[in-house]
Amino acid sequence: MNHKPIYTQHALDRMAKRQLQAAWVELVITAPDIVEDDEFDPELEHRLGRVPELANRVLRVIVTKSDPIRVVTMHLDRKMKHKL
Repeated sequence: MNHKPIYTQHALDRMAKRQLQAAWVELVITAPDIVEDDEFDPELEHRLGRVPELANRVLRVIVTKSDPIRVVTMHLDRKMKHKL
């Protein structure tokens, strides 16, 4: 990723509601522990990574595969906590 990602309004709303910092989101985007294809939309992928500042909880960031990357949404993924 050469430039900063573009955030959809939905993603910005989710970041604010869930108190997630852009630095954490961008770290997961640039250096994910796991990348998964979206099961419904071939244009999207899920990037997952641990966030040290949140006791290594796993952040799932859903982004477009296009360049520049658009951040669609994100959430802390409780199901993945002990899998990474």
